[in-house]
Amino acid sequence: MSDGKGDVWVEAGFTELARAGVEGVRVEVLANNLGVTKGGFYRRFADRAALLEAMLQHWREGRAESIAQQTRLDGQEPRERLKAVIQLYSERLNPEAMAVELAIRQWARSDENAAAAVASVDAARLKHVAELYRATGLAAEEADAQAFLFYCFIFGQSLLFVERGPRKRAQLVARSAEKLLG
Repeated sequence: MSDGKGDVWVEAGFTELARAGVEGVRVEVLANNLGVTKGGFYRRFADRAALLEAMLQHWREGRAESIAQQTRLDGQEPRERLKAVIQLYSERLNPEAMAVELAIRQWARSDENAAAAVASVDAARLKHVAELYRATGLAAEEADAQAFLFYCFIFGQSLLFVERGPRKRAQLVARSAEKLLG
């Protein structure tokens, strides 16, 4: 997806995916949303399946690169790095990114390629966070379990609508994070 035209279609695909699920990612809809003809699409992609594959590749590579960057120690202690990742995901709620994540996971329930992309991203996320936990001195199995809990928390907290207001919610997330880092 190196040329700009491909990126425009892929990004339009993600916007529609977040809005309407994979069924909504249709050439006519995307062309209309972009204000262009369908001909431009077919000059870039052979068909809708090629676009969907490009979207999965873009998402898979982007998520894997993102978690690798987020978990680099860069001179920080492992616990501080883990705390920074928790803060990144809990303080900066990104409804559009979460909508894409959920839509891809829903898509993965009925599509092998989407399921493979999700499995690949989950494996990368768990691997990198488990490495941080191992760097704190935990044994491999314990680090893997802690990484699993970490991601259950990261995604779960973003889906819960806590009726306590932003300040109380932040305090609840901070206390929960302490349990993950303890």
